[in-house]
Amino acid sequence: QVQLAESGGGLVQAGGSLRLSCTASRRDYGMGWFRQAPGKEREFVAAITWTAGITNYADSVKGRFTISKDNAKITVYLQMNSLKPEDTAVYTCARKSGRGGTYDYWGQGTQVTVSS
Repeated sequence: QVQLAESGGGLVQAGGSLRLSCTASRRDYGMGWFRQAPGKEREFVAAITWTAGITNYADSVKGRFTISKDNAKITVYLQMNSLKPEDTAVYTCARKSGRGGTYDYWGQGTQVTVSS
């Protein structure tokens, strides 16, 4: 069993910044951030591997969001800059068990609201 705990969501004006944190109970292969806006399907935002720090991003957030990690704290961060109203969503972190694995453990999510 893996526990994930997110923090850092909130309300921010367009153009502002927020940093989300996700602390896991243990490290495996990697972690990802996903988001789901009202009435929309959940979408991938960013991911990082624990060992090599390999990252990848959704096109919609490239250049604005940065995913990073602190192995000692078993924590992954999502720095979100230049936020837009369309970034409003519930952001959830998830664990990826292996290179070819799926995201199998999910946090409870944290709300990010960007006002125009």
